[in-house]
Amino acid sequence: AIILVHWLLTVWGCMNYMLPPSYAWGNFSVLAVGIWAIVQRDSLDAIMMFLTGLLLTVLTDIIHISIFYPSHDFLSDTKRFSIGMAIFSLLLKPVSCYLVYRMYRERGGE
Repeated sequence: AIILVHWLLTVWGCMNYMLPPSYAWGNFSVLAVGIWAIVQRDSLDAIMMFLTGLLLTVLTDIIHISIFYPSHDFLSDTKRFSIGMAIFSLLLKPVSCYLVYRMYRERGGE
């Protein structure tokens, strides 16, 4: 569910080409690692890489959104929706990090 929600929000965030390609590459590559963590349920490395990637994308998302946020004059409805979904994804990432951390603990992580 975490991967599906973040995938959908990232797709909607990239919908208007307002954010640079590095936003999409960063988020989709972390979601690919998340799929790896789902497939290999016994791997601590996969879940730890997914958690680390989520934490890093929190920082990069803040930078992307703050640098590429358009001025009020150039903010159409589609741009507002796109940036809103990117911000919503950013706000959900700490919750996702907590849930992934719990999965890490369940798999035997310290």
